[in-house]
Amino acid sequence: MLSLIAPKGRWVLRDRVLALLDIYRKVPKDLTQPTYTGAVVSIICCVFMLFLFLSELKGFIATEIVNELYVDDPDKNSGGKIDVSLNISLPNLHCDLVGLDIQDEMGRHEVGHIDNSMKVPLNHGYGCRFEGEFTINKVPGNFHVSTHSATAQPQSPDMTHLIHKLAFGEKLQVQNVQGAFNALGGADRLSSNPLASHDYILKIVPTVYEDLSGKQRFSYQYTVANKEYVAYSHTGRIIPAIWYRYDLSPITVKYTEKRQPLYRFITTICAIIGGTFTVAGIIDSCIFTASEAWKKIQIGKMS
Repeated sequence: MLSLIAPKGRWVLRDRVLALLDIYRKVPKDLTQPTYTGAVVSIICCVFMLFLFLSELKGFIATEIVNELYVDDPDKNSGGKIDVSLNISLPNLHCDLVGLDIQDEMGRHEVGHIDNSMKVPLNHGYGCRFEGEFTINKVPGNFHVSTHSATAQPQSPDMTHLIHKLAFGEKLQVQNVQGAFNALGGADRLSSNPLASHDYILKIVPTVYEDLSGKQRFSYQYTVANKEYVAYSHTGRIIPAIWYRYDLSPITVKYTEKRQPLYRFITTICAIIGGTFTVAGIIDSCIFTASEAWKKIQIGKMS
């Protein structure tokens, strides 16, 4: 008998000890009083919590773009090269006369670059659209569209033009990243002096974009200043050209795609629920206390 009763007593003792540790004490139902005010506060509280929950959920699902600046060459595996994509229309210059020349401070001097390039006749053959992809060294230099590579130089070359695209590095189109990756896109010089040369001074800024998976894409933004002039020397007027003179900035811009961690989302939701219930309880208690006091005052006046 004793061996059977003893285990039962230990269970009872354990339950009592656990009950003493309960910090969430229950209020008997006969000591609580539902009110219309409490119902209204509860409904408003639930709607408010739902709104905050949906707002936090939207923020948790969405990604955030964080940017930083540092001094470095991010794309060390490029071999010291930068990919360039150029698309330009010269409506008054024949395709046989259009050429691309590349020069830089490492001694490169290439006249009439033709690799990965295409010329499309415009205006029934009187004009030309030049599209080319080429590489440049990561040193100051220039590339220019001119008639220097033509077998015979025209008497009056017309260098009026429209730039459709000038971009460096990988194509980077991210919705939340607004940068000058094609700053000269849409530049219209069709109404300029036909005999004038055009200088575009470019400051190229390396740009890195890292997505959630850690994959990096390397691109380049650039700022631009330009001038238009007719050049002369002691032998007469110099053949006009469209110059793109570039230099690289040592500062790299990095965009990192991040998402709010799960533990922070859970912490925020708990704070919303706990805080809303606490504030709503204080408001309901104040209203109820004030209502009861008002009732006692009215009863005292009537008596």
